[in-house]
Amino acid sequence: MPPRTSASGVGSAAATGATPEGALDERGAAVAVQAMFNSIAPRYDIVNHVLSVNIDRLWWWRTARRFRDVLADPDAAILDICCGTGDMTMALLKHRSPGARPVIAADFAREMLARGARKFTGPFSQHGCAIALEADALHLPLRGESLDLITTAFGFRNLANYRHGLKEFHRVLKPGAQVGILDFSEPEGLLGKLYQIYFRRVLPHIGKLIGGKDSAYNYLPASVSKFPPPAEMLEMMREAGFLKVRWTPYTFGIAGLFTGVRGPIESALTSSNQN
Repeated sequence: MPPRTSASGVGSAAATGATPEGALDERGAAVAVQAMFNSIAPRYDIVNHVLSVNIDRLWWWRTARRFRDVLADPDAAILDICCGTGDMTMALLKHRSPGARPVIAADFAREMLARGARKFTGPFSQHGCAIALEADALHLPLRGESLDLITTAFGFRNLANYRHGLKEFHRVLKPGAQVGILDFSEPEGLLGKLYQIYFRRVLPHIGKLIGGKDSAYNYLPASVSKFPPPAEMLEMMREAGFLKVRWTPYTFGIAGLFTGVRGPIESALTSSNQN
């Protein structure tokens, strides 16, 4: 599944996140990721479902269900960042009620966001509604301590700076608010070896055949390989000030959900001073 994106406007330091081929720094990585996924937006949904054999729908459903208590609060302020074409947003909306505060669905890839907006713009007869926002995950146009929940599905690993992204999430979440980061992982053992064969050799060819673009599907295995393993990602979350961090594997660890609770600002400062 090609990922959803957001990471622009970063400085010229060496990339500590996504590094598409040819990118020399964080700004270059952001520009490359943004252009890449704008280009595949027209075929994004169909390629996703084919490559994942529709398991992606289960992953979105499980993630939304994990936060059903927050979603049931009509006054909860919720952001689905790196929303892409809006499938995670749609899963969240199934737990909202008519008249509930709209979910903010944000992405910095305009073509992806435009297709998502067609799915959830305006109120639904049975669910809540969402509003589309073109925004950068590393520089969110939101005031501090304003959100009750942030979710992101298959987009976080495409940020040009993972630590910066976590700190930005921490900034805009209220103390005690939650974060959910759904992304790919690399399974271990025999399944992991079989998965790598599919992921590295088969998936790029299928993606090119259906989507007509090969760059994103060659980039995908590389981005997953570079993404921090669960233990390292959880440690980065702690360093950013998140408490009760946890990784829940989905489908034998092919994907997984990172969760955490936004601690007080003092916890993030303490962690930063200790490193």
